[in-house]
Amino acid sequence: MSLPCAHGGPVAEATLKAIPADFQVFEVMHVQPEGDGEHLWLHIEKTGWNTEDVAMWLAKSAGVHRLSVGYSGLKDKHAITRQWFSLHLPGKADPAFSWPEGLRLCDSARHRRKLNRGTHRANAFVIRATRFSGERAAVEQRLQDIMAAGVPNYFGEQRFGRGAGNLVRGSEWLSGGEAPRKKSLRGLWLSAVRSDLFNQVLAERVTRGVWNQVLEGDLLQPEGSRGLFRADEDSDAGRRVADAEVHPTAPLPGVPGMASSGPCRDLEQQVLAPFESVIEGLCREGVEEARRATRLPVRDLQWSWRQEREGEDCLELAFVLPTGAFATTVMAELIRSPDPTA
Repeated sequence: MSLPCAHGGPVAEATLKAIPADFQVFEVMHVQPEGDGEHLWLHIEKTGWNTEDVAMWLAKSAGVHRLSVGYSGLKDKHAITRQWFSLHLPGKADPAFSWPEGLRLCDSARHRRKLNRGTHRANAFVIRATRFSGERAAVEQRLQDIMAAGVPNYFGEQRFGRGAGNLVRGSEWLSGGEAPRKKSLRGLWLSAVRSDLFNQVLAERVTRGVWNQVLEGDLLQPEGSRGLFRADEDSDAGRRVADAEVHPTAPLPGVPGMASSGPCRDLEQQVLAPFESVIEGLCREGVEEARRATRLPVRDLQWSWRQEREGEDCLELAFVLPTGAFATTVMAELIRSPDPTA
């Protein structure tokens, strides 16, 4: 699905992720290891490794079960990323690791608890757009727009698997087709399907120009919170949304929970009507409906220009996004990547 942009579409062309150093991600933690305990926390820089592959390597190298290894979130393989892992080592000394190519230990400390999924609060990105072609003034104006208004909080294409395979297989399964053979695939397929349905609703709100505005019957979410409240119950909801204090939401379908109403509900039902069989499948699987903010604030946005070899322009961006957000949704409002088949 081609998703509509909120700010008018990309204003320049550039190459993204030509090399791993062009895409860097750093976890922003709100919990720090205390210095003692049964769990060894490791801050690792990885290049060319999946997060799960690192976890498997740590378990093997430390002689522990894979379930004794924890991490907060998944990070890209084709990038330079820094993230924390934990190892449960009760009564054991710190292992003497021999780090392979692509892994580097940045820091380590003991802690009383395992590192669980979702422990970090945000991710900091440094992205280099190389072989830039376009007007700098137009790019900088678009960056100002993004800084002021944010972007639609779409799920990125990574969520759907290579060639959207997880989405395709998940939709077929939930409509009565073959179930996943591996338990690990179930969550991936369900997540891909729900993410796509959310994107469909958000795309309609973008098209109507209400992705960052209150609709009658909306459910709103305070910035930095997972809580919800009804817009109709807050006489100041319009101002609070305009000030980005709270955000409109759209559904991640499943077993019905707290529902929108009125015109907001009408919009959602209109968009989701063609996917009735898929949503019924989600309900059969016991997946509970949730809501996700339609607006993504882009924090601490900074940029600079430099010249690469052969005099080519390069745009370097730095910004911070909350967990669960995708840097690709920010870049889609700014940069168009050249077609590799052209």
